[in-house]
Amino acid sequence: MKIKKQYKIIALLCTVLLLGACSGEEPLKESQLDLSTPAKSDLDKWIDANYLDIYNINVQYKWNQNAVDNNRFLYPPLQSKVQPVLEIVQKIWLESYKTIAGPNFVKTIAPREFVLVGGINLNTTGTITLGLAEGGKRITLFETDNVNKKDRANVKRFIHTIQHEYIHILNQTKPFDEKTLSKITPTGYTSNWYATSTTVAREEGFITDYARSNINEDFAEMAAIMLINSKAEYAAILAAITSQTAVANIKAKEAVVVKYFKDNFGIDFYKLRDEAEKNTNAVING
Repeated sequence: MKIKKQYKIIALLCTVLLLGACSGEEPLKESQLDLSTPAKSDLDKWIDANYLDIYNINVQYKWNQNAVDNNRFLYPPLQSKVQPVLEIVQKIWLESYKTIAGPNFVKTIAPREFVLVGGINLNTTGTITLGLAEGGKRITLFETDNVNKKDRANVKRFIHTIQHEYIHILNQTKPFDEKTLSKITPTGYTSNWYATSTTVAREEGFITDYARSNINEDFAEMAAIMLINSKAEYAAILAAITSQTAVANIKAKEAVVVKYFKDNFGIDFYKLRDEAEKNTNAVING
């Protein structure tokens, strides 16, 4: 009993000491972290009005190292380039699909985020990655600092990226006829596609050198090349190919693309091409 009483006294003393120590501490100060929401710039408001509110597409142009490959020398775009680049994408890609496929088409099937990168994404092979589509949810666009809307070739090269990557997103929604496409040039695919030029690739029945990398890229390149070129420009590409077998094979691939858009989405691909051409001219001449 005596031992228990001593324990009670010790416990009581500890409690008194603890309370005394606590009473001598300074009151907690407010957090030094700034938890307020930063004010939106005019650029942010423009992006919200033209991308987020209409199409539910977020645009990430401020640097986020988690959104890019940290093993590459990449950097954020110049803010002065962001809106001009997005206006090009809006006019040539978004508005063309909106006019031909309907206002809800891109709202329903679209990447939910664009990531803009200012510089070149150079690969160890010496090739350049112009864009990436990740899981159908995000498209990363590189070299945005180099876009010049007054230069037709430059605009076509840039818009090629979004047209190509969007085809991949459409294919994830509705697969294309791989069986038919695989029979057209079955032996021409290679992981070493960059070893030959586009001119050589076309003589082998591929619309670009990159189209030789695999069947999925072949389909995406076929569609993208037709969408960034006018009817006359595309005809000139085919006319420059000396092998009639190669021309026939490319036309057979064209037919697969046209049928895919018609059967799966009810889209007249040639009308989509013409609308993209009209909007490209509007950008360049605007």
